[in-house]
Amino acid sequence: MTKSARPWRIFSARTQLPALAAALLLAACPQPEGGTETDTDTNGESTTDESSTSTTSATTVAVTSEGETTTTTDTTDTGADPLEPEAYGTWLKREPPGAVCSNGSQYKIFVNFSETGSKDLLIYLEPGGACWDYETCSGKSSLGAANPNGIPDSHMEKYGALSPILRRDVLDNPARDWNLVFIPYCTGDVHTGNNVMIYEDPDGVEAPLEYRHNGHENIMRSIDYLSAQFPELGRLMVTGCSAGGAGSIINYFFFRSGLAPDRGYMLNDSGPIFPSGGFSQPLHTKIRASWDVDPILESIPEGTAIKADFGALNTMLADMFPEDRLSTVYFQRDYNYSRYSYERFYPEPNKEKILSYWAKDTALLTEMYDQRDNLAYYLPYWRPFNDSHCAGIVTYDGGEIQEQDMTLPAFIDELLDDDAPLESYIESPQPGEDP
Repeated sequence: MTKSARPWRIFSARTQLPALAAALLLAACPQPEGGTETDTDTNGESTTDESSTSTTSATTVAVTSEGETTTTTDTTDTGADPLEPEAYGTWLKREPPGAVCSNGSQYKIFVNFSETGSKDLLIYLEPGGACWDYETCSGKSSLGAANPNGIPDSHMEKYGALSPILRRDVLDNPARDWNLVFIPYCTGDVHTGNNVMIYEDPDGVEAPLEYRHNGHENIMRSIDYLSAQFPELGRLMVTGCSAGGAGSIINYFFFRSGLAPDRGYMLNDSGPIFPSGGFSQPLHTKIRASWDVDPILESIPEGTAIKADFGALNTMLADMFPEDRLSTVYFQRDYNYSRYSYERFYPEPNKEKILSYWAKDTALLTEMYDQRDNLAYYLPYWRPFNDSHCAGIVTYDGGEIQEQDMTLPAFIDELLDDDAPLESYIESPQPGEDP
């Protein structure tokens, strides 16, 4: 089906702030040493009683469209009743009591309140790889997890422009006037873990590594704060890319149930949960053990079925929330997330072999999505940016499906249009691309 594309005024990596673009790529594609943040306090383990009203130090970080920032510190009550924010249109730090990063430091989220009085809320989960053994969690492998040293107060100076959908200065951004929430990532478990692991150095040289896969608890503590601050929601959109994309679908039930919006939407950018019957089964088996996700799955109605097939989560959510509109977006030549999916689980993992596994898992996923009217996918072929990973970071350029006259911004517009049928789009292979 051919659709007319509504152009967005997008933030182009080719023409604006190349240094920022390079910094944001580190978030989506973790480098050796486990991440990009190094300057944060590691002594923030919380001992606050959940039943009491807490007061925490809140840092306000204002990021202008020119990239300038201002930071002030205030004291913010995080009790049960909605509070008037100390500022609008800027990123405000919140510290959910009891939420911690992998090193035990205090976990933080960032909220950007709309001054329009909007009851709509966009939640964006940060990308940043994943880890499940000593090599990946210690940074010894090129595949690892971001922010191993916690979340600094200045986090949004780097991530406030991560995606056009987070930017109020993008005039055609459909969430421009919504309340915005950024969920950082510092637990190596696609915002999903439920375990404290001791990883032993296989060479017996380094000391054992204690690593808190606390992603699920951090999400639940964040929901506690958000449900009190936003007790009446119209529309809720949950999104994120890479680890944040996987986290958006794995945690969709908890966000949707805990925040109780009138309508719900999901855009999983480059974090697909493939059926376990394909090539992703070894990865699924490994993370179930390292992150202890089975109790989390069992807490979802019908969740026991997911233990046998993680991919069943896609159709299960569609059936649980039949009026919600749920989508998955990624490039068919994504050579980042695909490496995490297969590289450590199959012999001789060269690029073409990895991408062939990715293509076969994609065929299983699209077949599953085609069975539900409220599931859709948008799958362009390739772009020369970030190994074709994360279609919605920095810029939407290069994610067009020209043969169907379709763009990712237009797909997002369709996703949020309750009066339009939810359509899926997949680009045909493009010979000569991805040289």
